[in-house]
Amino acid sequence: MSERNTVLRSLHDVGLAAWFGGSLMGAVGLNGAAKAHGKSWEEGARIASTGWALWAPVGAVAIGVHLVGSTALLAANATRVVTQQGVAASTVAKTLLTGAALAATAYTRILGKKIELASSGNPQNAETAEHIPVDTGQAEHHLSYAQWAVPALTCGLIILNAVHSEQQRPAQQLYGMLRRARAMAPYAVHHRSPIH
Repeated sequence: MSERNTVLRSLHDVGLAAWFGGSLMGAVGLNGAAKAHGKSWEEGARIASTGWALWAPVGAVAIGVHLVGSTALLAANATRVVTQQGVAASTVAKTLLTGAALAATAYTRILGKKIELASSGNPQNAETAEHIPVDTGQAEHHLSYAQWAVPALTCGLIILNAVHSEQQRPAQQLYGMLRRARAMAPYAVHHRSPIH
């Protein structure tokens, strides 16, 4: 089980690092700077919206790279997921957390786009905003929580990644496989057909 998956791990880790770091910097630095330097709500919202719009394509690439790396690593480690005790549970947890982080990221983008349209000085955007009912106070309130959910969830993914790394130590692999075999032994004996 000493195969190297350096490229896959790099895709997984670099994508996750950019996803976590970008969301955390945006929530702390970009939003803070927009509030501090915007002379009005509209100006502050425009500053934040411009920064998030510039980051969005980079963030999307980072998420895509992470997902490619994750999926390929899961395929490469499928045997460990089945045979090593504890790996399946941490894999399921990681999958659920990834789904939650994706949902939170998409939700923040939707809310951010609504605020961007509502605060825009562009008449065309103002016209579009009229067709999309936007309660800016409610959107901002939801966005303030959702933007913190993304770094929190991706931080959870980093922690689960550390758990996976520990599970790949040779001693941990052997111990996990022995525990899995011991747990499955009663079922194997029970289902074995009698010898005639």
